[in-house]
Amino acid sequence: MKPTITIECCPKCNWLLRAAYMAQEILTTFTEEVLGVLLRPSEVAGRYTIFIDEIAVFDRKEAGGFIEIKELKQQIRDKINPEKSLGHSDRKK
Repeated sequence: MKPTITIECCPKCNWLLRAAYMAQEILTTFTEEVLGVLLRPSEVAGRYTIFIDEIAVFDRKEAGGFIEIKELKQQIRDKINPEKSLGHSDRKK
């Protein structure tokens, strides 16, 4: 079964636009690999957490800031389809 990616974010922090952008990037990159992306408002102030199914793969508070989309795509790929090439996102600087 394909996983669902959930982006849980604090609505009071105005992070919905960031979450929508990340959802778009995830859906574009993993069209065949994911069931969908869910945007969920958090009941906890300041929360921005990304889950694959119910397993957290990123937490803004633990990381001390936001993740770059390139890193997020790599983390998701590593969990759901390690063989998938991300093209230029896999290249090192």
